[in-house]
Amino acid sequence: MTEQIHARPDISYGQYLGLDQLLSAQNPRSPEHDELLFIIIHQASELWLKLSIHELSAARAHIAQDDLGPAFKMIARVSRIQAQLIQSWDVLATMTPSDYALIRPHLGQSSGFQSHQYRMLEFLMGAKDPEMLRVHEGTPAHAALLTELAAPSLYDECVRLLARRGSPIAPEILARDLTKPHVAHASVTAAWSEVYRDPEAFWDLYDLAEKLVDLEFRFQQWRFAHLKTVERIIGFQRGTGGSSGATYLARALSNSFFPELLQVRTGL
Repeated sequence: MTEQIHARPDISYGQYLGLDQLLSAQNPRSPEHDELLFIIIHQASELWLKLSIHELSAARAHIAQDDLGPAFKMIARVSRIQAQLIQSWDVLATMTPSDYALIRPHLGQSSGFQSHQYRMLEFLMGAKDPEMLRVHEGTPAHAALLTELAAPSLYDECVRLLARRGSPIAPEILARDLTKPHVAHASVTAAWSEVYRDPEAFWDLYDLAEKLVDLEFRFQQWRFAHLKTVERIIGFQRGTGGSSGATYLARALSNSFFPELLQVRTGL
């Protein structure tokens, strides 16, 4: 049977996806073969970041409304997106130090450190740092980042959910300065401990906790893969944007988004 393919559909595949714009967005600044790889890896990562922000923003809203089912799916989806991002470092790592050395002079001061979507995702997950806004001053993204900095993070909404379910969360945690990172607190650890000691009685909260743990695990794997790829290609040189490079990435690995969910495991 002959396939019925529309020669002139009302909207084509390329039009729907905006492929003319998408595929013309790669503009190497050097004649080097590997620069296209470098550009596409980072552009694809930005698309995955956009989807991650879309999913976790919606998950946060559902948690605030005590509607956990859709939030579970959205958080789990971002964990799978992280797996894609981790794999992207494997592809980029096929670039050798010599290959990158030929491209680096053409990058100027551009750096992944300047990715406003990465910063938005960190803020959304709770890694708040007002100092990071300085990188984005004078850019169109600054206002949105400032708004996100002052908004409850995904984890803030989870802690508020615990309080609504009857856990005695300390008032200073519920009224904390949202522009600063969440710091582990005994009352939150105790609340999660109660959940983990009786999963059947608190199944949806238990499921939420495990979704968050998986999300952080994947995010940290992504950070680690980034660190090791940077070490492999440029060693301990400073980044093009002025950051300390691998040293900065290693420091970020020590920070937990959801600290009580790691602490609770010690006491079980």
